[in-house]
Amino acid sequence: MVQLIIGNKGKGKTRYLLEKVNSEVKETLGNICYLDKSAKHMFDLNNRVRLINVSDFMIENTDQFIGFICGIISQDHDLVQMYFDSFLKVAKLEGKDITDTINRIVKISNTFKVDFFLSISIDESEVPDDLKQLIEVAL
Repeated sequence: MVQLIIGNKGKGKTRYLLEKVNSEVKETLGNICYLDKSAKHMFDLNNRVRLINVSDFMIENTDQFIGFICGIISQDHDLVQMYFDSFLKVAKLEGKDITDTINRIVKISNTFKVDFFLSISIDESEVPDDLKQLIEVAL
């Protein structure tokens, strides 16, 4: 499953994502990973959630980001959920079409049974039509 949290900058997407992950960690039996552009939210996350500062890993393009995700999944067979804050930044998609990358993440989710929650800083009207069914909340 892939769910999108959509909204312009400053609308509360990160707060929503943090509340969701901290709520889910109480119910989930497997591992949860939270990817962000910095370690700023380290103390906002439950200590059972693994925070990864993506900027530490010299990812330069979207293909490297997809490989990075697959690497995380391959190393943790108990991983059940991944949260991406600032998705456009960490996936190197700012100003680009997000459709292909999100469709690749959907395939990864279906193959490895990992749920993904993506915080995306765009207006709901900018979401491509074939991705609108993935929107969990638009702020």
